[in-house]
Amino acid sequence: MMITLLRTNSSHPDFIKLVEFLDAELAERDGDDHAFYHQFNQIDHLKHVVLACEKGVFIGCGAIKELDDNTMEVKRMFVVKDTRGRGVARIILSGLEKWAMELEF
Repeated sequence: MMITLLRTNSSHPDFIKLVEFLDAELAERDGDDHAFYHQFNQIDHLKHVVLACEKGVFIGCGAIKELDDNTMEVKRMFVVKDTRGRGVARIILSGLEKWAMELEF
């Protein structure tokens, strides 16, 4: 498995597509509570997005967002269903942690 990471922002079309898949899964899981939770999951203005790519296909994503001067929050973590269980999320989280440290968080 050769996974590469691309650093981008929330305007990247493949990030938007992956978030649509994530939102569809969350709507199923959340049921009637989805509208309440959805308000906290907007992707506007996310400046630090990581996309996981395998063989030219984006298979996962995650983002970090500043909470305060010392802390970033992980947002919009998602891995495509048929690629789960192979450590993709771990690779994404590692990439996000590295980026946060580079930004001195």
